[in-house]
Amino acid sequence: MPKKKPTTAGKPKKSIVRFPGRPAKPAARLSTSRRDGGIIGLSVDITELKQREASFRLLFDSNPVPMMVCAQGDERILAVNDAAVQHYGYSRSEFEKLTIRNLQAFDVEPPWAGEHAGDERAAHAWKHVRADGELIDLAIYSRQLVYGGRSAVLLALMDTTERKRAEARLTFMAQHDGLTGLPNRNLLRQQMDDILLHTRRNAEKVAVLVLGLDHFKAINDTLGHGVGDKLLRGVGKRLQSMLRKDDALARLNSDEFAIVLTGVTRPEDAVFMARRLLDAIGDPYLLDGHSIVIGASIGIAMSPGDGDESEKLLKNADLALSRAKNDSRGTFSFFEAGMDARAQTRRKIETELREAVQGDALRPYYQPLVDLSSGRITGFEALVRWPHPERGMISPAEFIPVAEETGLINAVGGLMLRRACMDAAQWPDDVRVAVNLSPLQFRVGNLLSLVVDTLKQSGLPAKRLELEITETLLLEKSSEVLATLHALRALGVRISMDDFGTGYSSLSYLRSFPFDKIKIDQSFVRDLAANPDAQAIVRSIISLGKGLGVTITAEGVETEAEVSCLRNEGCHEGQGFLFSRARPNGEIVSLLQTQGNWSAAAGAALVA
Repeated sequence: MPKKKPTTAGKPKKSIVRFPGRPAKPAARLSTSRRDGGIIGLSVDITELKQREASFRLLFDSNPVPMMVCAQGDERILAVNDAAVQHYGYSRSEFEKLTIRNLQAFDVEPPWAGEHAGDERAAHAWKHVRADGELIDLAIYSRQLVYGGRSAVLLALMDTTERKRAEARLTFMAQHDGLTGLPNRNLLRQQMDDILLHTRRNAEKVAVLVLGLDHFKAINDTLGHGVGDKLLRGVGKRLQSMLRKDDALARLNSDEFAIVLTGVTRPEDAVFMARRLLDAIGDPYLLDGHSIVIGASIGIAMSPGDGDESEKLLKNADLALSRAKNDSRGTFSFFEAGMDARAQTRRKIETELREAVQGDALRPYYQPLVDLSSGRITGFEALVRWPHPERGMISPAEFIPVAEETGLINAVGGLMLRRACMDAAQWPDDVRVAVNLSPLQFRVGNLLSLVVDTLKQSGLPAKRLELEITETLLLEKSSEVLATLHALRALGVRISMDDFGTGYSSLSYLRSFPFDKIKIDQSFVRDLAANPDAQAIVRSIISLGKGLGVTITAEGVETEAEVSCLRNEGCHEGQGFLFSRARPNGEIVSLLQTQGNWSAAAGAALVA
């Protein structure tokens, strides 16, 4: 009776399987041989391999990163995961008809080609084409494996499109002005370095123009920063339209632009362009219903004569711009060697002035205010003086403009106010002290508290303090300025308008605030006796002052004839060299004794 063959019913199925990505290593068992000639069987346990294949499928299909398997030979796409289908926009059946090269936009080799390491391949920037034709940037990671019995490559496709766009935006923002989109100073310097390198080889000239808008702050203050921003964008577009392809344009700061002209053969070429730019900027702008006209000034520096480095040319052009603005706005100026020397002097003054303020080296000198009817001293104006240890007494005309430009005027003004009040507290009770205020001191916002604290510390009654302001302050028409002036006057402090008649609309300012005193500018007083026109102006101001009930003081009185005219017209006070120069506080005691304001005993006691 034939013997039955052994059966495998109820046992796991045995076979040989290749797992993607690694060689098969099945668990094998060889059966014992039979002496009767039976078949020797090989059994393979594929349970573990099935589990690994399931794990691979889970990681491949469910991975949020687009992945695909490509044949290494013909480069056909053998499998894609759900993320790849969604990201590329192709269906699975469409993918099966494609090779990896069908997806590549420019590269001719597949991602796994060459002897490069995996990290080096991933560093390569790949561009693929999606089903809708959009280009995307990728970093591709590859790994060899066996798939379906074929040599294949597993690709992980990391989309870097948004990252590259963000990097490009950051790079653009670092090199361009956020408002106008024009290059900023950093990018301009790079462009200028390239231009200058080229011109050195060809012996060409380059003209650098720094253009500054005139009175741009007034636009912001009156119409708002929104209109100001639109104006700057409009200016940038007009400048761009005037330049050639090889020229460079940048926005340097709030209201300044730089233009680099190439192919310049002579200064007249820069002059021609400067005039064209000024004409273009001067045409009206229609912004938010406002017709705005703004002018500009230009400083010009030319290489190689004014410098052969970008930073030096920009600095020299900026110095020339300062000259153009100071001389007469709305024009242009070329750089001159002396400008740099003056700038060096100015920087030295600024440095030493800071040290003088910190070291309390500035001193108030006092010039008397004289009642023209009685000849008695009614008060003194405190004038700042700077006794320099090496240069002697430095003129205020030399350092006050620097203090105004640098903001040091706030510290200087505060120092003079405190010293003047401390000194005046020791004078007779009927003598006042006048202190000048800068418009910048109002913008800081602490002027009222500064005055209150100073009066309290010095013990000077508020009625003996006079604060002098100029019409420039009222040009701003700021509610904060007027509120501060009213608050100071409410304390009992007297408010004077200095240099009356030199501003834009002096009479209108007299309506905005009830001044206690008007000071006639010295330009109307000089040679008053021989100048009928000046006499008519002075007569009108004095008549106006009387009508308003304010004191009228004439500045710059130097002759008896001027005093006679002023007295005849009814002017209340005079101030000038005819009466006295400005004196240090130590000389005020004897001066008041001479005028009879102080008894000799009181003066001697104070000096002692």
